[in-house]
Amino acid sequence: MAKAKGIREVAYVDVRGHAAADGLQPVAWHDCAGGGQVVVERNIAYVGNMRNPHGTLIIDVKDPRNPKPLAEISMPPGTHSHKVRVHGDIMITNREILGPHALHGETPPAGYFGGLSIYDIAHPAKPKLITHWDTTDGPGAKYARGVHRFDFDGRYAYISPTMDGYVGNIVMILDLKDPARPQEVGRWWMPGQWTAGGETPSWKGDAHKCHHPLRFGNRLYTSYWQGGLVILDIEDMSKPKFVSGLDWSPPFPWPTHTALRIPFQIDHRDFMLVSDEDVFRQPETSPYPAAFLWMVDITDEKHPQPISTFQVEDMPPEPQPRMTGCHQPCEKVTGTEIPVAWFAHGLRIIDISRPHALQEVAYYLPDVPQGSERVQSNDVTVDDRGLIYLLDRVRGLHILERI
Repeated sequence: MAKAKGIREVAYVDVRGHAAADGLQPVAWHDCAGGGQVVVERNIAYVGNMRNPHGTLIIDVKDPRNPKPLAEISMPPGTHSHKVRVHGDIMITNREILGPHALHGETPPAGYFGGLSIYDIAHPAKPKLITHWDTTDGPGAKYARGVHRFDFDGRYAYISPTMDGYVGNIVMILDLKDPARPQEVGRWWMPGQWTAGGETPSWKGDAHKCHHPLRFGNRLYTSYWQGGLVILDIEDMSKPKFVSGLDWSPPFPWPTHTALRIPFQIDHRDFMLVSDEDVFRQPETSPYPAAFLWMVDITDEKHPQPISTFQVEDMPPEPQPRMTGCHQPCEKVTGTEIPVAWFAHGLRIIDISRPHALQEVAYYLPDVPQGSERVQSNDVTVDDRGLIYLLDRVRGLHILERI
């Protein structure tokens, strides 16, 4: 049975045949393939799926009690398209060739490249491909290839591509003034990534790689996986400049997933909410139970300072299975209550109004979706009506309302 505190569900019907209750109003639930990201613009939800053949789903949520599928873009074997961004009439999706650990016997199409796909969505039910932008490294490499996560402001895309001559994903800025002809503006990489330029990484494999650039003003707040995070000055987009960095792995085993700049001051200070992704488990060397959130004071951006953390109250003290703990905060910040997708612990609403004492003020734990062993809440966003969209990694999209 689903559990809730301070959240009323606007859209939920359990696929196993019984309605969730306990502080919720069961009305509907959208049964769809599980996903990596959901965004909502103009009452249309766009879902990037984790597993092919599903690529991108487009869903009408004008009536949140009755979501209606509009279109689906598919992906070939050996690939996925699990991220999506929308601005105006342009939709961008990623294309990634899966690494060997995720191929499950699949073979990508011959000559297939990862990258971005750019669509005209003036008519959301009929997305029209404008062009593909390809990375310069083809299939057959050791790691996942293409673009992983990215940001998009309507003109520029801030992306994490893999490129020839570099180990792991780097930071790149693309100009989409003409969506049919994306143009590289600038790039940045962590020293050690550019092996073609004679650099030598001090880490193993692709442990230090760009995961997720997010723009705020003339800065890119960029998670760098097991390289922590970096703040980049992009006043001159052709020459991104390093401002500062912060890395806590080791000693913590989890990679840094998202560095979310809070777009307003709290107590006259600037902050960044940082999530680690609960994907690595090393119980023999790391006695920590599961990944969690960090609050970082960036008032002096050259010297970012962690000032507090948050972990769910009922997390057991011993190491947990991977994908139990923290994953992704809602990137659309509308106030001091931040929804966070917390993998097996569902949705957590975290109040950051007291930065030194983060507090959970609401939660929603869905029923385990059919075909899954446990909840895998992967992404969360909000729309202009204040509705909350919670996407499971394996199956299903919940629409919730804060009460």
